[in-house]
Amino acid sequence: MAAIAAPWGAVARQAATKSPPAYSPPPETSRFIEAPGVEVTRKYCLICHSADYVSTQPPHMPAAFWQNEVSKMRNAYGASIPDDAAKAIVDYLATTYAEPSAKHPQDQAGPGRAP
Repeated sequence: MAAIAAPWGAVARQAATKSPPAYSPPPETSRFIEAPGVEVTRKYCLICHSADYVSTQPPHMPAAFWQNEVSKMRNAYGASIPDDAAKAIVDYLATTYAEPSAKHPQDQAGPGRAP
């Protein structure tokens, strides 16, 4: 049994000393719309996903939709978002992505799309 275990020990030691492969994320294809609350949204949301996740959601959803999304991130995925930040994120998403407006011309091509 010891003869069989020895090669696996060497493999484990070699694997433990190797560096993980280099990784470069793909270029951003979306960005959050500049509006009140964007900084806290960037701070907590971009830790796990890009702004693409928001810009690919169904358009013009109400606050309840965004509340459910933020709750899902916290409860199902374990996002460490404090209550006050969660409220600010929901307010930002509901206000900024709820209705198309002249104040956000990028809505015409899709919310938050990078130029």
